[in-house]
Amino acid sequence: MHSTSPLSTSSSIHTRANSHAPENTHTSDIPANPTKHTFAFRLRPHCSRITAAVSRAIIAATSDWKRIWLVLAICWLWVPATLLAAFGADIYSQAREFAWARNQWTGVDQPYIGFFSFVPMDIYPTAHYMWPDQPTYLTDQHNIVLTVFYGGALAISRYLTGSNDAGLAVLAFLQWLFAGFCCASAANRFFNLPWLTRRSRSKDHRSMPADSSLITSTATTISTRITPYAGTPAGACARALIMLVFICCPLVLFATISLTKSPLFAFAFTWWFGLMYELYMTYAPRVKTSPILRTEVLPTRHITIAALVVSVSVMLISAKYAWYILLAQVVFSLLADRRRWKLYLGTLLLPTILIHGSIAALIASGTIISGDPIESRGIQIQMIARVAHENPNAIPQDARDKLAPIFNLDQTAQAYRPQDADPVKSSGIQSKKVSYRWRSVTPEDMDNFNKAWLEIVRADPRTAFDGLFAKSYGYFDIFDPPYVPMSYYIDNDYVQQTNTWIKYYDHGWRTKVADSARGWSSIPVLGWFTHGNCYVIFTLLIGAGELVLRRWRALSWHMPLLLMMGVMITAPANNFERHMLPIVFVFGFLCLMFHRDTLRRLDLPAIPTSQH
Repeated sequence: MHSTSPLSTSSSIHTRANSHAPENTHTSDIPANPTKHTFAFRLRPHCSRITAAVSRAIIAATSDWKRIWLVLAICWLWVPATLLAAFGADIYSQAREFAWARNQWTGVDQPYIGFFSFVPMDIYPTAHYMWPDQPTYLTDQHNIVLTVFYGGALAISRYLTGSNDAGLAVLAFLQWLFAGFCCASAANRFFNLPWLTRRSRSKDHRSMPADSSLITSTATTISTRITPYAGTPAGACARALIMLVFICCPLVLFATISLTKSPLFAFAFTWWFGLMYELYMTYAPRVKTSPILRTEVLPTRHITIAALVVSVSVMLISAKYAWYILLAQVVFSLLADRRRWKLYLGTLLLPTILIHGSIAALIASGTIISGDPIESRGIQIQMIARVAHENPNAIPQDARDKLAPIFNLDQTAQAYRPQDADPVKSSGIQSKKVSYRWRSVTPEDMDNFNKAWLEIVRADPRTAFDGLFAKSYGYFDIFDPPYVPMSYYIDNDYVQQTNTWIKYYDHGWRTKVADSARGWSSIPVLGWFTHGNCYVIFTLLIGAGELVLRRWRALSWHMPLLLMMGVMITAPANNFERHMLPIVFVFGFLCLMFHRDTLRRLDLPAIPTSQH
């Protein structure tokens, strides 16, 4: 009985199960349409093979910077081929400055010609008290190095062809090449982690298991117990999404040929951002708890050091605010990675001192003219102009007296535009309102500016802060359309009307491209992909996530993005898309970095502490 009882019990169980088996099989396993089921069953492995093949193709096409550059060049080729160049008023001002300066260098006498003359410095304008006694016409308004380079190129073009147009096309093509290289270099570092190759060939690496997830940690330290997860090469999906932005987004496409300073800075910043990511990922912490866990920092690659110097130099010559960002980053980098202090001082601080110091010396010697400080007071003048426009009676008499030598408040009120400070500071050609008294203002008058501004804010804070928000809210409002989109530089009058032959080259096509971009931009939700403020907002959310997760070192590497948002707020115009380009270009890389940091923390085992 004892020997048969288990068998009988088991038999009864199987019998009960089998009694329902045919019915269950009929209802769940046999489909209502056998042909459809068979087709889906056969199609599944084909789809898997196709997906795997596509993934391999994407990874192969983005496996190094040269291939990425080639992909971008092929996908971007239509831009310089059909649009030639994109530009605005700035490059003509640079050409004019260089032409006047060249005349002086060749012996032409060009005095300032009296009080009511109108010279290039009157366009921006630059206050006359900043002009040297010895006439000079080169300014740092548009960055002196770019002014000389662009102006010289256009002068050569006029000499060889009789017009600026060939020079504009060549400059745009050179920027297109540089843009592709910068994006490819940054993408390669984020996608492929190329610094791992050197370490993977070492003896220590060959001793590790082939499928070890700790493989990347050896790029940083000798002991894999310190940084067990330093990232793995990006998957096909991440690569495809990031490349899709670079290939399809109008902000990127138009920026490649746009000769307006900001795109050049944005592409150099993208290159630099990738280089800084290599330093971030090869960080080795000091561990004092045990001699076993001592780490040895591998030297930074020579190509990375050279690239850092070049990228920093391009940033400095293309944007005047770059030196603020770089100095701040030196401080943050030293706090986060003190072991490589010589590297940060040599590649970030030294070029900044040399380039910015050289420009400051040229200004001090009277060789060039500095930009007017009123340019950096856009917030203040918009707050004053808002009160003058909306509630002039609120302005105290003392503030009026202090501002009288600086601004004509009646003209200020008439010139006020909520989203643009340029009319208030009298930017433009001769036919403009003289709100800013740039011809007669003195340094002593400017000393009272902050005091007058503060009095007006105290008198009517609500209206004053309305002026601040009206000038800057669009950078952080995803529903606000761009005030000046990148498409403006494709079909504005400078491109379509006031040149020699570029205006005849695919004139109608250029208009269609710009209209298509504006049409896409106006589509709800889908159009956000083409708005710079969309990327700004999501970058802020990622920064908030890093703050909540206490990723202090990652935040120290991302502080330049926050500083650039401060630059946007102080910019003359609201929701000016070219000021947001650096954040647009690196946003995909930022998401990938956040994801890798999350995996690093999930995979990080506890480090043993010393026993007391």
